[in-house]
Amino acid sequence: MRINGVHHIAIIASDYDVSKAFYLDVLGCTLEAEYFRAARRSWMGKLALNGHYLIELFSFSDTPPRKSGPEALGLRHLAFEVDDVPAARDELIGKHVEVEELRVDPNTGKAMFFFRDPDGLPLEIYER
Repeated sequence: MRINGVHHIAIIASDYDVSKAFYLDVLGCTLEAEYFRAARRSWMGKLALNGHYLIELFSFSDTPPRKSGPEALGLRHLAFEVDDVPAARDELIGKHVEVEELRVDPNTGKAMFFFRDPDGLPLEIYER
C-alpha cells in the first residue's frame, strides 16, 4: 500500500457552533460543506485550509469528555504549519486565545507553541 497523504482529521465538538466559529474565524478555515444528519442528531462540517479539505467537525449528543492531560494514549495533538510562528502567536493573542510560551523544538530547532480549541483539544503552531 502507498499512502498519498492525510485525507482529513475528524474532531468531535461539544458545541458545534462554538467550535465551528473557532476553526473558521480564529484559525482561518473555510466551510466547504455542512450537513445535518437527522438520524444521528449530528452536524458535520467539512473545513478547508488554503483550499484543501482537511478537517471534519462533528457534533453528537452526550459525548464523554476526552482526557487530554496529563498525557494520555491516543492522538496527542494537531499541528499547523506557518511561516512566522511569533506573528501567528500574536494574532491568536489578539483574538483572545490563550497560548503557551514560544518554544524551540530541541530536535529540529524550529519555533513552536501550543494552544487549545474550545473543547481543550491541544493544537500546535509549528515553523515551516
